[in-house]
Amino acid sequence: MMTSGSLQRRLVMGLTLAVALLWLLASLWATLALRHELDESFDESLASAARQLLSLTAHYAASDQAGAPVVVLPALRGARDDDDDDDEGFVFQVRGDAGQILLRSADANPGIFPNAPFAGFRETGDHRLYGLSTSGGLFIEVAEPLEHRREAMLEAATILALPLLLLLPLSLLGVWWFLRQSLRPLRAFRDEIEARGGSDLSPLQARAVPTELAPLVEAMNRLLERMQHALQAERSFTANSAHELRTPIAAALAQTQRLLAEAPEGALTERARQVERALRDLARLSEKLLQLAKAEGGGLLAEKRRDLLGFLDLLIEEFGGDGDRRPIRFDRPPGSALVSLMDADAFAILMRNLIENALKHGAPGRPIDVKILDGGRVSVANSGPVIPSERLSRLTGRFVRDASAVEGTGLGLAIAEAIVGATGGSLELLSPARGRQDGFEAIVTLV
Repeated sequence: MMTSGSLQRRLVMGLTLAVALLWLLASLWATLALRHELDESFDESLASAARQLLSLTAHYAASDQAGAPVVVLPALRGARDDDDDDDEGFVFQVRGDAGQILLRSADANPGIFPNAPFAGFRETGDHRLYGLSTSGGLFIEVAEPLEHRREAMLEAATILALPLLLLLPLSLLGVWWFLRQSLRPLRAFRDEIEARGGSDLSPLQARAVPTELAPLVEAMNRLLERMQHALQAERSFTANSAHELRTPIAAALAQTQRLLAEAPEGALTERARQVERALRDLARLSEKLLQLAKAEGGGLLAEKRRDLLGFLDLLIEEFGGDGDRRPIRFDRPPGSALVSLMDADAFAILMRNLIENALKHGAPGRPIDVKILDGGRVSVANSGPVIPSERLSRLTGRFVRDASAVEGTGLGLAIAEAIVGATGGSLELLSPARGRQDGFEAIVTLV
């Protein structure tokens, strides 16, 4: 069955990536908003510095402005530059009414400022400038390096983005835990289906499934109901066929045997014997087909576990009473048991086919060994030639016979395989048998 991968894994990865993307988008939006606020704050600081500097430097410019030399004042530092003496702070210059430079800071580069005075904000490639004039004809220009603002924005963006490094793994774990808890009813529903036996077609009792899965549960219950009706019809047909097939075959066989008893020896008697053998083979084949139909039709599990060892005793006693059969050695350790949910009739059919198979294909004159093993296992072994592994794996197919001259229907092991498969057990075929150099062994594990 082809699958498209784990739904839980896809949901975890998708939701985690969605959370990370939303966080990045929120960080980007917050960064843009913060940039706007920082620009306003820096501009306000720049304008405030211009006003304060203009009032502080007014007395320097009170002297005769015409021909006065440029007064160089000490360099000023911005508030953000206390920890870094190498950073350039505010720089300024004061012009007279004729545009001449009267005052400037020591670190002011004349190339920063435009040739003509200006009022308000202006931005160059590296500086943000603000110009302010007074009624007395003085004009001050203050410049702040843009690097200050870039550093502030980089720090703010880093502060906003760093939590993502912690948020991403925490989101991954959180989404995984949440989805695992949310999908618990689905796993319980799956476990309920897996725990069912092959013949349990009762409605599913999924009481805590999510609303989205309720239609799926209803559809499966409708399918199980249709399958149950079909199986019931098949079982009814099997029961009726058993009666309808056995009666005419038994009547024909009885008439043939009576003909053999009354007819004189000759060609007619020989033909009657051939008809008798054919009718016996047909009777065995019909019996095997009915057993196979029962094995594949369900109803192989009982309502509760019970010990099937007593049924095996009766079956071996029945075979032992047949003088035409080789002896069966039954090894049952003291205190052994075969506790299983398998139906008693199904268990009898299973063991009968295994024992019949061993009796038919075993070496002449050699006994059959039936042994109770630990773990609810039964072994049936016989002597005989070793079966190659490539043929051994095909023996459970329908109408597959070993290469021996013994006649058979080729359905015994197929019936055994169908029964153990439908009840959740297993059938293991070995050749040579364990502890031997030859032979064949079938090991059944019951559940």
